[in-house]
Amino acid sequence: MKTTREKAFEIAQLLEDGKGGDVAIIEVSALSSWADFFVIATVTSSAHWQGLHRQVTEYAYDNDMQVHQTNRRHPDSGDDWNLIDLGAVVVHLMSRDAHGFYALEELWQGGIRLR
Repeated sequence: MKTTREKAFEIAQLLEDGKGGDVAIIEVSALSSWADFFVIATVTSSAHWQGLHRQVTEYAYDNDMQVHQTNRRHPDSGDDWNLIDLGAVVVHLMSRDAHGFYALEELWQGGIRLR
């Protein structure tokens, strides 16, 4: 059986293979009680994030990970930042502008950057 860490790395590779940009993995287990890893990627369009979202969701089901429903704060601005909550792994698909603005890698700098 794969570890959560292995799954996070496989998801990151899946995003990179799907042309996600600036793919990062941050271990946040020491900082968060609700997640162990963040996987972050930049997307270029709505179609791009939808395709990556589908691939991540399929990966989750194939690897016994539960996809938790999330609520958006701003339903009309769904292309900027989309979150896929897989429990211990949280995937962030962000536009370049949102990625730069929210700077999750800096916000969670106390975590361990693995990639």
